[in-house]
Amino acid sequence: MKKFYLMLLTMLIVVTSVQFTAAPTASADASWLDTSKLSEGIIGIQYDVPKDKRIKVMITKDSKSYTYNMFSSKQLETFPLQQGNGAYKVSVLENTTGNKYKSLYSEVVDLSLDNAAAVYLSSVQNVKWSSSDKAILKAKQLTQGKATDEEKVKAIYNYIVTNVKYDYTLANTVTTDYIPNINNTLTNQKGICYDYASLFAAMLRSVDIPAKLVMGNTSYVTQYHAWNEVLLNGKWVTIDTTVDAGLVKGSKTVELIKSASKYSAAKFY
Repeated sequence: MKKFYLMLLTMLIVVTSVQFTAAPTASADASWLDTSKLSEGIIGIQYDVPKDKRIKVMITKDSKSYTYNMFSSKQLETFPLQQGNGAYKVSVLENTTGNKYKSLYSEVVDLSLDNAAAVYLSSVQNVKWSSSDKAILKAKQLTQGKATDEEKVKAIYNYIVTNVKYDYTLANTVTTDYIPNINNTLTNQKGICYDYASLFAAMLRSVDIPAKLVMGNTSYVTQYHAWNEVLLNGKWVTIDTTVDAGLVKGSKTVELIKSASKYSAAKFY
């Protein structure tokens, strides 16, 4: 748990301390940037990462930035534009030394969504899912015949808190570039809070229920934490499957919706 706390804290520090050696400039060739799903609140980036390079994506709106790792793959990675409508600067950065990066590519995209919650329905890097995933097929099975979003949320929530255990071994060995895999979490029936929150968000999104993966702090645990906010009956509510799974396994009473006052969010995905 302590190592996982330090890992998440390191991730947050890195996100807020990336320094440029040169100011980003617009790229002549924007083939690296896919805006075909901009109407869903997401953008895609395709970049073949050299094995000897550290590459990041930085997405900035106004003065707030979200930074993500790019991995050695030619596959398209998708990222959310979760800071509301307006202009976003999207940059691909290459590490030079320490926490300093130079800009390889940069473009500005304009987001204009009628429904701000739409961004929390899509598959993105840390809430990655497809209709053929085992976890998504399970969500479809669990919600079959359920008439309301609340019934669907409860069905998926009950399954996760009953069946998924906290993985202390992973918490003690996890690396700073760790990304959840929802199928692994479901199959192994264990994970850290990041896995719980990613799995729950992906399963809900697959049945058209907007769900955020949130990182920050809560009075329920001493470590930096991950949980969810879910749109129910027109209102965002706080749900913490990690905490509740521990309570259920301790034969303690749990409530689906937590008090938002006990949580302090730093990042939304």
